[in-house]
Amino acid sequence: MNLHDLKPAKNSTKKDRRIGRGQGSGKGGTSTRGNKGAQSRSGYSRKIGFEGGQMPIYRILPKRGFKNINRVEYSAINISTLQKLADKNITDINKEVLMANGLAKKKDLIAILAKGELTAKVNVVADKYSAKAKAAIEQAGGTATLVKAPVAE
Repeated sequence: MNLHDLKPAKNSTKKDRRIGRGQGSGKGGTSTRGNKGAQSRSGYSRKIGFEGGQMPIYRILPKRGFKNINRVEYSAINISTLQKLADKNITDINKEVLMANGLAKKKDLIAILAKGELTAKVNVVADKYSAKAKAAIEQAGGTATLVKAPVAE
């Protein structure tokens, strides 16, 4: 058997309907497109959202809100979470430690918030602190350091 001997299985393919080849073919005249109108013309394509002339849903529904392109989103970590890490003998907490414990992702900015209690001395490096969280960390004897933004050269 050679490549040129291969053929499709019997009855697995059909001949294309030859449309627009004269009246004798039975598929001439309007060529199965119906009479007149945009859909009978060549090059017609329906607009996205077209509903047959009915007012489309995207024009009925009002526009709502907007997305602020300047918004900076932080991943919130509470000091109660820092206490749990301290209970596991982790005292130096930074983004890598939080990622290793499944509390943050690589691209997240970290914000430390004051929910819960902190009794352990921990050294924290984060992108943002609430005033109460910073005070709680320092009151427990730890340090709250801000991440330095990379300097563009």
